[in-house]
Amino acid sequence: MFFYVDESGQTGLNLFDDAQPLLFYGVLSSRFNLDALAERHLQKLRRRLDVDRLHAAELGNGRLVKIERELSRIGKKFDLRFDFYCVAKADHALISFFDQTFDQGLNPALPWTAYWTPLKYVLLIKLAHLFDDELLKKAWDARITTNNVKSERILVEVCSEIVTRVAAIPDARSREIISDGMNWVIKNPSKINYNITKKSDSLQISPNLIGFQTVLHGIARRLEKSKAKAAAVIVDRQSEFNGAQEFISDFYHRFRHIPFEIGPGLPVMALKHMPTVPVRCTPGTHSAGLEIVDIYIGVFTRYFENKELAPELYNLIRSQLHRGYYDEISINALIKRWGKWFDELPEPTDEQLAKSKELKDIDEARRRPHVISIS
Repeated sequence: MFFYVDESGQTGLNLFDDAQPLLFYGVLSSRFNLDALAERHLQKLRRRLDVDRLHAAELGNGRLVKIERELSRIGKKFDLRFDFYCVAKADHALISFFDQTFDQGLNPALPWTAYWTPLKYVLLIKLAHLFDDELLKKAWDARITTNNVKSERILVEVCSEIVTRVAAIPDARSREIISDGMNWVIKNPSKINYNITKKSDSLQISPNLIGFQTVLHGIARRLEKSKAKAAAVIVDRQSEFNGAQEFISDFYHRFRHIPFEIGPGLPVMALKHMPTVPVRCTPGTHSAGLEIVDIYIGVFTRYFENKELAPELYNLIRSQLHRGYYDEISINALIKRWGKWFDELPEPTDEQLAKSKELKDIDEARRRPHVISIS
């Protein structure tokens, strides 16, 4: 299979641009080499519209409508499947803060279950209610600065503010865990390794790379379902993030036979079906597949953001309703996914409750000295 990957809404490490709060990735897949076989079809459409390249943002609703039928025919002819991924940038900043400060491997004042079981998502969602935009921006500023002193100072300010707000959480156990965790960070900010050490590391924590990891897992799912191999993974060339994309793709390839188990009840990151070919970074002007995926992203993004979309263009969306994948990285997505999981849990037996108390007592004894040290 051939895969063509493009993105929209890229603002780098600026996660708080009100005009672009979301980052989108689109992946077009086909058993056909679109760069070789679809080019002649696109040439006709370019000539009709008198453009050098079909770019959704430049064409707008009016001119896209003029070629919608031909685009739909191309979709059918080459059996195109379009997968769409979204990263809520502000939520990414919150998740990044949680992953650094609530990692029980770094923060011993936290219970083991608060990070290594699905209870982490309960805690994350409750923590989200304690943040406003200003506090979240401060947390992200501390994350992306290479100045350790500055980062630790801001981090302490953020954690201290969270402690003052924790009373807003209704249940006592969550208040206790969050307070203990934040107070330990306040006393030990250097032990969290919160900020990046050099500018090049910023690419590894950007929403672009997080979104691209989701893209790779989607491609692996496609390959597993179709029992096919990847002939090419073609990514739109842009200098800032291509290197990081190549790095994570190579990492997944090298460790594709190792299942990464995070904790009981948490998803296993299985890399078995990851593509074995390296990503190929190609200018959008040199790839018919990238040209087509740009149009699909443009149409889906307008629909997703409730912007004006010509009725005729809904045909491109309808053609993918039962064919394409959609995934989202956001607090709302976590609530939907894990809320259902918790709702469907059976009531624990008396034996299970007794065992859980025993395990909790062991972990509380382990963390108690660390909590006492910050009181």
